[in-house]
Amino acid sequence: MSPIDYTHILTKAVDELSDSQSYRGLFHQHREGEPLPSGKSLERIVELSRAILFPGYFGNSTINSQTINYHIGVNIEELFSLLIEQIQAGLCFGVENSGQCDCQSPCRATATQLAAEFISRLPEIRRILATDVEAAYYGDPAATCFGEIICCYPVIRAVTNYRIAHELHRLNVPLIPRIITEMAHSETGIDIHPGAQIGHHFTIDHGTGVVIGATCIIGNHVKLYQVSHWVPRVSLATNREPHQGIPRHPILEDNVIVYSNATILGRITIGEGATIGGNIWVTESVPADARIVQRKSKEN
Repeated sequence: MSPIDYTHILTKAVDELSDSQSYRGLFHQHREGEPLPSGKSLERIVELSRAILFPGYFGNSTINSQTINYHIGVNIEELFSLLIEQIQAGLCFGVENSGQCDCQSPCRATATQLAAEFISRLPEIRRILATDVEAAYYGDPAATCFGEIICCYPVIRAVTNYRIAHELHRLNVPLIPRIITEMAHSETGIDIHPGAQIGHHFTIDHGTGVVIGATCIIGNHVKLYQVSHWVPRVSLATNREPHQGIPRHPILEDNVIVYSNATILGRITIGEGATIGGNIWVTESVPADARIVQRKSKEN
């Protein structure tokens, strides 16, 4: 029995998949000389940033007070080089629909400037992350030390990625910040958009399933459990991009606590010191110091 010839099937599939109508909106046309974002390089950027921000916990574990200057210097040098490359790739993607990008001069110079500016912000990122570690430690009776928080708690990994990505977002770097936060999403189950604004002493207990949207504003000393921030459904009938630039996520003021499986819908404000109980849908603003919990059903 002669073998079946599948060549015609494969050829037909190639022809159909190569038809321009089939990949409309799904194809990135690479231009000569333009770098492409690299997941591997961005993972290395996150690794280096964590090693710089938490020396001894990430990266080289043999670092000590006598060698810290050397190790951070080496990491900063590698980080700077990788950032230039990846920021340049993001800038090229950002102008994809606005014309040819001359990556040999303007984009490279801009990427170098933005990479240097980002690195200058690392001390402030570390300062605020220290408050997040403190909040996680004092907010969890099971925690034994700060080191356990840094090494084991998914909130620190997710928030570290977020704070790195947020600074790049503030520098108007396209695409790269979102990739960095999605890395943390895959690693921890915590989804924080780099555009969200989050104050100091922020923590999430456990965290799996947490969603913090692009226009969320979260104050200082806020604690979340497994809580989702979503946006109400908006019809696309009259506008295919109805959410762009529109504040649509909640504002949580200082000292708010939100318990597990609470869902906060739309651009509403949870006032300072308020507590939102578990399994609650909140669709209206909550005043300061309020306590919103499920009502117990009356017995017959």
